[in-house]
Amino acid sequence: MATAAKTLGVIPRPTAQTGFWSWVATVDHKRIGILYGVTGFFFFLVGGIEAWIMRLQLARPGLEVVTAKTFNALFTMHATTMIFLGVTPLLSAFMNYLLPLLIGARDVAFPRLNAFSYWIYLFGGIFINAGWLMGTARGAVPDVGWFGYANLTSVQYTSGLGSDFWTLGLLLLGVGTLLTGFNFIVTILNMRAPGMSLMKMPVFVWTTLVTSAIIIFAFPSITVALIMLMFDRAFAANFFEVAEGGSVLLYQHLFWVFGHPEVYILILPAMGIISEVLPVHARKMLFGYSVMVFSTALIGFMGFTVWSHHMFTVGMGPVVNSIFALTTMAIAVPTGVKIFNWLSTMWGGQVRFTTPMLYAIGFLASFTIGGLSGFMHAVAPSNTQQHDTYFVVAHFHYVLIGGTLFAILSGIHHWFPKVFGRMLDERLGRWSFGLIFTGFHTFAFPFHFLGLMGMPRRIYTYAPGMGWEFWNLVSTIGVFILAAGILVLITNFIMTMRKPMDAPADPWDGRTLEWTLPSPPPVYNFAVIPEVRLRDAFWFHKHPETDEPALVYDPQAAGPIHLPGPSLMPLLLALGPTVAATGVLFLRMREAYAVPVIVAGFVIALLAIWGWAFEGEGGTLIEAGEES
Repeated sequence: MATAAKTLGVIPRPTAQTGFWSWVATVDHKRIGILYGVTGFFFFLVGGIEAWIMRLQLARPGLEVVTAKTFNALFTMHATTMIFLGVTPLLSAFMNYLLPLLIGARDVAFPRLNAFSYWIYLFGGIFINAGWLMGTARGAVPDVGWFGYANLTSVQYTSGLGSDFWTLGLLLLGVGTLLTGFNFIVTILNMRAPGMSLMKMPVFVWTTLVTSAIIIFAFPSITVALIMLMFDRAFAANFFEVAEGGSVLLYQHLFWVFGHPEVYILILPAMGIISEVLPVHARKMLFGYSVMVFSTALIGFMGFTVWSHHMFTVGMGPVVNSIFALTTMAIAVPTGVKIFNWLSTMWGGQVRFTTPMLYAIGFLASFTIGGLSGFMHAVAPSNTQQHDTYFVVAHFHYVLIGGTLFAILSGIHHWFPKVFGRMLDERLGRWSFGLIFTGFHTFAFPFHFLGLMGMPRRIYTYAPGMGWEFWNLVSTIGVFILAAGILVLITNFIMTMRKPMDAPADPWDGRTLEWTLPSPPPVYNFAVIPEVRLRDAFWFHKHPETDEPALVYDPQAAGPIHLPGPSLMPLLLALGPTVAATGVLFLRMREAYAVPVIVAGFVIALLAIWGWAFEGEGGTLIEAGEES
């Protein structure tokens, strides 16, 4: 029977276990992971619709589906939404849900901080997109590119509020992302099951650890740049105003010191997902585990040594360009090691062409193309020719869609039965893969040709006779095929969620600890924390090769399990900075009530911190087998 745990707090916590408020106040890592996943998928669809409109505009020369200003807003918000609001949160969904299960823990180190990270992400996403309600004609939608270069965001050129929505919204998102990084690092280093040394951790846990470290070192740079940009716009500072002695190149360096490591924030967890899916569906241990771990760490370190290849055209000089060309070439080595290790994992295995495996193979093929085109950008002279052409657009779409998105879709099909207790339909899964794979390559591969033919990025129309008509039309057709695949995927989700929860605990014959649990797992995860004696412990527990047990359960360790109590303080604390950011917008509009709104935001945040401190740990003590 569940009983209330002793609490030192003076503020009662919410008690709802089901319904809407139970989700609002939840601190359970699994529910927070689902919230990240649903919200991230929604924003992914928003970004996809923005891309679809842009492709309609470019299907033929001289079309007027949207105006030039709206097109600028669309490509800015498409990239911002996909990177910060769609793909990154979808990866956070995997990390939040799976990390404690993979290391044998009952939750993350700081459950309430985890909830706060989600809520400030949600508020930041809404904040950035709020400009659409005011319209592009009033300049309220960001329209200067996802990088927000300082010369474009200067009040002199963009006097509307679009750049302010973008700057303040990204600052909100950065707070939550930084705290998530700290939370995951502490969880991994301190909460692993007994016996699980670092070199026994699943590769996805390693990629989460390295990604969290990248976040901690990369996000301060963009945070500083955005604060300086905000001061330039709201308080007439001159950090980036060239006429007043500022430097726009300073902003570029600050942005790309973050911007290129951000690529590895997006791709390393995807690599971790593939490293978990392939061994299960090939029924073979991951080839070269130690090399995969060290190459992950090497990518994380070297990711901070390549940022200036985004700036080969700004006149840094031959010495600097040569250094960054060499580091950009060098970082391809650990990435290539991973490709060959994945292929070697499949070689000689009992490969089952399930939907997760199909997406994983699609990842290998597509990401390799993106990696090869990226390696081409390491050469400064050819980079200068390709810079700001559709060849670059092809590269990062092959990395982020062909790489990250295909890995996400592989992971969704792989872990869906564990999360929701239902098996996705394999027939619909194969159809969705076929359409998405075909549509993606039909959509994105022509960008290589368009770039080499000289088509610049970020143009909203083009004249007939440029030679770009055919490939733009092919690309637009590809978007429709890709959209059809996404619709089949959504249909599969809806049909599956209407079925009873009948998925077995281990439908794929898995290798890691999450497959030891029922589907979906109980609220406390593990009734007894196992002792791990081997890597891939659950596999060797089922298929022993020696008399030495791979997993050991101590029945004496069973007893009442403490579950942290729900809390509304993370939501309230996330609301405070959002209100303050709204006040800064009012300040830019020269509204008299701007300062009171900013003060109100700080007051809300302080009250939330006070409530956080005095509501106590709370929670419930339950016996294994109970769900309340």
